[in-house]
Amino acid sequence: MALELKNVTKRVGAIEHIKDTSLLLEPGHFNVLLGATGSGKTSLIKLMAGLDPMASGQVFMEGEDVSRLSTQKRNISLVHQFFINYPHMTVYENIASPLKVAGMAKSEIEDRVAEAAKILQLEPMLHRRPHELSGGQQQRCALARAIAKESRAVFLDEPLANLDYKLREELRDQLPELFAGRGAVVIYATSEPEEALLLGGKTALMRDGRVTQFGPTADIYRNPENLDAARVFSDPPINTAEVVKQGSEIRMGPNVTWQLSGDAANLVDGPYTVAVRPYHVLPVAGDKATVRLSGEVQVTELSGSESSAHFDLGLGLTHANWVSLSAGVHPYEVGEMHEFYMDPSACYFFAPDGSRVA
Repeated sequence: MALELKNVTKRVGAIEHIKDTSLLLEPGHFNVLLGATGSGKTSLIKLMAGLDPMASGQVFMEGEDVSRLSTQKRNISLVHQFFINYPHMTVYENIASPLKVAGMAKSEIEDRVAEAAKILQLEPMLHRRPHELSGGQQQRCALARAIAKESRAVFLDEPLANLDYKLREELRDQLPELFAGRGAVVIYATSEPEEALLLGGKTALMRDGRVTQFGPTADIYRNPENLDAARVFSDPPINTAEVVKQGSEIRMGPNVTWQLSGDAANLVDGPYTVAVRPYHVLPVAGDKATVRLSGEVQVTELSGSESSAHFDLGLGLTHANWVSLSAGVHPYEVGEMHEFYMDPSACYFFAPDGSRVA
């Protein structure tokens, strides 16, 4: 079983919501759509599910062209971030509803509902109605319905977004196990890079209706192919600045320079964009964090185990607002000048067109 998109596009009037997209999504792992709100994740899911018409392209499931098939005939399940359950039905009836519509035998319906309820720990609640459940229980009900249906494809559109932190953590840990071995293609949309990394599998990075990179999640994180991909896959935002390479040296603004090594040393002289993730910009010098920066602290955040500082490099650069993320507690004061130290070996370099060059 695989779900394949070939040159799919979506238009609303003259606006292209989904630009030419081709993807091969396979079972056996999570397929994550990662991007900010408005990047096109939900629009792409609706095209794959048959909820919205395509302007062009084709959708294949198990090699069959389903582009013209209705949502019902595609045998898919869709779980939203909003707890969509039928309010007049019990939990049992909600889980069983798509099976009854499919005309399944009563005994098989009972078996499937019982299995799904056991997996999602809903057995004591089967006779309750949705308004008698917590938010987490309602979302479990929606997930149980998707599992019981045994769909060819399961679309999870930010399903944990409206749950509290503890429930999100609990369900996120369970999700890969819930769908393991079921043979369905699982597509999971999220705006959180950390969530994509925790789920593993493969990730399609989305920005402005376009897939900027697709592949194994950990590989994309370590090796973004372009500046858009680096920006999507970083929270807090990746730090960027315009730099100039001359000889073996990089210059960032009038006062910050460092010597290049590795692939970056072989770049032709000229302008580039440098990018470095916040945890490679530290408030103290280290073995690798050697490039000294100085900036005015604008915002500070303390999580208990980590400290972050948003600071203005003040170098007359286009992108001068950077973030430092470090372990432990650090005494930042808003408005003060503070020294930070960057690890030059952790820098990515991008050409003016946004493509990765080192």
